[in-house]
Amino acid sequence: MTMTWSNYQRTLALLQIVTGSFNTLSVKYADQQVVLGEDGQLRYFNHPFMQSSFMFFGEALCFVAFKIFYYYYNRRGDGSVDNNVLTKGSRIFNPFILLIPALCDMFATSIMYIGLNMTYASSFQMLRGSVIVFTGLLSIGFLNRKLGVREWTGIGFVIIGLAFVGVSDILTMENSDISINSVITGDLLIIFAQVITAVQMVVEEKYMGQQDIPALQAIGWEGIFGFIGISIIMIPFNYITAPPPFADNSRGTLEATEEAFIQIGSNNKLLIAVIGIAFSIAFFNFAGISVTKEMSATTRMILDSVRTIVIWIFSLTFRWQAFHYMQIAGECIIFAGTESDKL
Repeated sequence: MTMTWSNYQRTLALLQIVTGSFNTLSVKYADQQVVLGEDGQLRYFNHPFMQSSFMFFGEALCFVAFKIFYYYYNRRGDGSVDNNVLTKGSRIFNPFILLIPALCDMFATSIMYIGLNMTYASSFQMLRGSVIVFTGLLSIGFLNRKLGVREWTGIGFVIIGLAFVGVSDILTMENSDISINSVITGDLLIIFAQVITAVQMVVEEKYMGQQDIPALQAIGWEGIFGFIGISIIMIPFNYITAPPPFADNSRGTLEATEEAFIQIGSNNKLLIAVIGIAFSIAFFNFAGISVTKEMSATTRMILDSVRTIVIWIFSLTFRWQAFHYMQIAGECIIFAGTESDKL
């Protein structure tokens, strides 16, 4: 039986694809900006933890948006506050159930942004498909879920597709000025981050599955917790030294907050990219959670695969990477695995 999507569902799907693609491209665009550093030397904008803080700030804005919409519809007194898609749902819950998912998101996003700085934007998006594998395996142990032949087949397809992506990255190095060690390290970091993301998904399903929390409110609380957490972590990171490419700034530390603001303030393109990161992630997460509630998590994964194609085409068009047929093969295999997995 074919499901007919409503106009609202179509809008959510389009919003997820557009804002998700824009977010990844904004982060990569920021990474490619060469700006004067704190020491007066031209440097790439290599500040993954600051980029994570911008992302969580954008998510935290969703909490403000929820409060504005709630106040508006509640003032109307016609019951619309309980029926509008932006405000309906349970508002009686302990926000600290969102703390663990927020911390997982904080660590996973920071690691992924480090990896994205070292590899291609399209590979970054494709490798994120490995979350299906780790979510499936963790769900066996923590959710007592039994995977059938279809699920195991989907996991197998994803693993094969990831291998194709990894090989294509190595083969495209011949015509690139990026080192092979950088790309491999970046790819591995992105895959490792998916383990943490899988933990986040399992925790959300186990502790939040039964609570109908409004999407804007849930994203807002995760943004608040994530922003506070990453801000605290960045304090010691400003004093911990590390070699490039993990600490490619004037101080040679894992993060250089002051330098990041100096670079942003002196480059309009970088400022636009940072604003794009904050606002696109807010709309993307709202659309993603709403798609899960309105349709299914499987639909959300499939739409995520579609934005991978958008990012790949954009990267080729603007020559952010070279073309290789194995990337197409890898993406098709990962998409087939996602389609059949149904986790």
